[in-house]
Amino acid sequence: MLVVRAIQADDLDALYVMATQVGSGMTTLKPDMKMMGDRLNIAVASFAETIPPEERDYMFVMEDTDTGRLAGVCAIKGSVGLTEPFYNYRIGTLVHSSRELNVFTRMDTLYLSNDLTGSTELCSLFLHPDYRTGNNGKLLSKSRFLFIAQFPHLFTEKLIAEMRGYQEESGRSPFYEGLGRHFFKMDFDHVDALTAVGKKSFIAELMPRQPLYVAYLPDDAQEVIGKVHTSTAPARRLLEQEGMYFEGYVDIFDAGPVLQARVSELRAMRDSALAEIGPTTDWDSACAPESATAEPMLVSNTTLKDFRMILSQSVPVNGAVALPEAEQQLLHCKTGDTVRTLTLNPRKNNG
Repeated sequence: MLVVRAIQADDLDALYVMATQVGSGMTTLKPDMKMMGDRLNIAVASFAETIPPEERDYMFVMEDTDTGRLAGVCAIKGSVGLTEPFYNYRIGTLVHSSRELNVFTRMDTLYLSNDLTGSTELCSLFLHPDYRTGNNGKLLSKSRFLFIAQFPHLFTEKLIAEMRGYQEESGRSPFYEGLGRHFFKMDFDHVDALTAVGKKSFIAELMPRQPLYVAYLPDDAQEVIGKVHTSTAPARRLLEQEGMYFEGYVDIFDAGPVLQARVSELRAMRDSALAEIGPTTDWDSACAPESATAEPMLVSNTTLKDFRMILSQSVPVNGAVALPEAEQQLLHCKTGDTVRTLTLNPRKNNG
């Protein structure tokens, strides 16, 4: 069975092995043992509440309890840009007109921006290829929304997610080759590695502060602005299901879209509910044939330090939910404890 849980200190080696599978373009999950170790220490301190909320980095792992293997990882950073610069391009428009010549043009532009500084960030989502089946990806990605719904006071009102930008099969980034290379004079992977370990001062030192006209870029660079990596497309759809949207900000290196949302408007904030675990004798009625095809439910405990979440077929009824003993054990819960529930997929509006 699979459980998404708060990361633990002894997960470092398995986390490093997973990071070697990621590839380029995800700066928050690099196979660097020191970086991984430092980040894991911050994550453990985050769940233990021994550092301020804005410095926290909540990391979660998906564990296959049958084998003890880590199947995936994801994270929520409490706030970005407060200890190191956080840059994006904001897509804007400049209008040029001449009444005398009867010419009117609208030009798309890119502005180097720190507008999203201070936002809470969803990041580091990676599911091992061996587990990319069924609802596993949804379970991993949406676990973060249930965590936010349970502990909204720990996060800022604005939530963002930088999506991995488009790359060709060879790993080439058309946007970087069309723009960034002219200023950084190094390969994309090298720049990506520098930003991953926090060396970002060169961005402000080398990138132009003036608006950049999109029309001046090569065609292939223009075409990928706001476009996600092929393997990231499913992740984008999941975030959009939960209430996130594209508002015209992109990554400065690969032009991947930055999705945004107000925490108060997330589906998990609106639709999730607390329920009490009923006696296990209620399990048979909860799994009656008429509910066997019911929408799968995300179910989490309500403990910050030992947060755990699973996917269950149990359906809450009148504020109670009957979880089988095995699922209670996965959640480190017992009868009478409170859990938070949310349908895996948004309910269809039949109105």
